[in-house]
Amino acid sequence: MNKTIYDVAREAGVSMATVSRVLNGTAVVKDETKAKVQAAIEKLAYRPNAVARGLASKRTKTIGVILPDVSDLFHAEVLRGIEDIATMYQYHIILTNSDAREEREIDLIGTMWEKQVDGLVFISDQITKEIVRTFEQAQLPVVLCATDDPEGRIPSVAIDNESAAYDATRFFLEKGIGQIVFFGGPTTHPVTAERRRGYERALREAGQPLQEHLILHATDLKYEGAHGVAAEFLQSGHRAEAVVAASDEIALGYLNAVRDRGGNSPQDVLLLGFDNTRLSTIVRPELTTVAQPTYDLGAVSMRLLTKLLQDEPIENYTVRLPHSIIERTSTKRG
Repeated sequence: MNKTIYDVAREAGVSMATVSRVLNGTAVVKDETKAKVQAAIEKLAYRPNAVARGLASKRTKTIGVILPDVSDLFHAEVLRGIEDIATMYQYHIILTNSDAREEREIDLIGTMWEKQVDGLVFISDQITKEIVRTFEQAQLPVVLCATDDPEGRIPSVAIDNESAAYDATRFFLEKGIGQIVFFGGPTTHPVTAERRRGYERALREAGQPLQEHLILHATDLKYEGAHGVAAEFLQSGHRAEAVVAASDEIALGYLNAVRDRGGNSPQDVLLLGFDNTRLSTIVRPELTTVAQPTYDLGAVSMRLLTKLLQDEPIENYTVRLPHSIIERTSTKRG
């Protein structure tokens, strides 16, 4: 993989802006620092991009958007909100897919810096210390979209995932349901962890015992992995009256595992998904789901970034948008 200016900065222990100053000779840099940068360039065989940026004060009216997968329905809807507000404020977008891999995310931040973007909208499964360090190296305005920084260091726009899962679990508890499965992504996935906490809190408050066999985790939030996990769960003889799924695709994975065994929803299981993507109304039965304001997540994130870029007053750097539960036929019996 080609080395980026971030790799040089990391090797030399300086910021990307400092590397740029050395490359362009646009500012005075200490001889010691310059030597470190030049040594790093030689060690990594780094070739500066023809448009490698000079000082950070340049403006190009371009915004970088880094997200896991543009083909994912949730991310596609968020992106529409980002793009509409960017167009309104006359910014162009450079879009990249990271596959939610930290190494690739770090490389892409460096690449975006070299492309002279004015700022970044960043969507990821989790914000690691290395990602934060990369943001600091880049010295670019960044807004996290549908993503949380656990330490609150970076401006962000998201929903309260714990509260949303709490409300989803309460939705079933209030129907008198006892066997409620939580079906999330990987245990290391922060959003899954937040939603699981909401599920567990609702059970505790209702005096319901927490049953570990009713907590399922797939390798991601996608259909394929969820279907396999659900099939194994059902094959082992377990059953659930209701399922709180951490995504619409996970809910559909469980639904088809039930159908493979001759069952259906809502007769055999009540299903509640998450995100309110188009899948939730295409499938039969239509899926009850926690609705995230997907378009607004993108639009508000981009608007927050324009405020940062234009030095406008900002009341709140951590924005939490409201969620709701949309009840459809997958949770209606009789």
